Amino acid sequence: MLRRITSLLCLSLAGWHAQAQTVLDPALIERVRQLAETAARATAPPGTRVAVETGQLDPRLRLAPCQQVQPYLPPGMAAWGRSRIGLRCTDGVARWNVTLPVRVAVYGRAVVASGPLPAGVNLSQEHLALADIDIAAEPGAVFTDPAQLIGRTLARPLGAADALRAPALKSRQWFAAGETVQVLAVGPGFSVASEAQALSAGIEGQDVRVRFDSGRIAAGRAVGERRVELPL
Repeated sequence: MLRRITSLLCLSLAGWHAQAQTVLDPALIERVRQLAETAARATAPPGTRVAVETGQLDPRLRLAPCQQVQPYLPPGMAAWGRSRIGLRCTDGVARWNVTLPVRVAVYGRAVVASGPLPAGVNLSQEHLALADIDIAAEPGAVFTDPAQLIGRTLARPLGAADALRAPALKSRQWFAAGETVQVLAVGPGFSVASEAQALSAGIEGQDVRVRFDSGRIAAGRAVGERRVELPL
């Protein structure tokens, strides 16, 4: 009986010790927060405020004791919104590598809907307002000047105080197929302007093919009213 009790006690202590490895040192949490904040500030617009909330490691993890843990931002991981910071053991009984969830908020002034707006509405000044929001809460660029949105059409409905983000707007058609367009060929340190005929409609931000007077056909991107940019 004594042997059984001792065994159970040892197992309990071992389980407690393994679980304790998922509780991170406050100093390490602060390093994680500073790393996430620095990464966010590198791309945040001027005048914005960054706030970082750290989550917890998966309680099912069983990490070996480690004397030195290095936090890092994994390649390709977003610096805004819901993301993860890597934690790498560089000095311990066993080398391990895990990620810790973080939420990075970037507060700034942006254009929002002044009230509920249905899809298809043609935006006017009365539909728009300015407010301090978390611009990292959702994907898509925000706007800081209401004048940029006057005349644009909503692709989906918005609630009151929802941010006006690029994905919520219908793409504009800059020109129709058959129209003559200005083509700007851009290369390292130079640019050349010429005219061509559009072979399809020029939708904002989408690729379009054009034909030059010589008969050569090239693909560029519709960037403005009867304007195409052709990277070289």
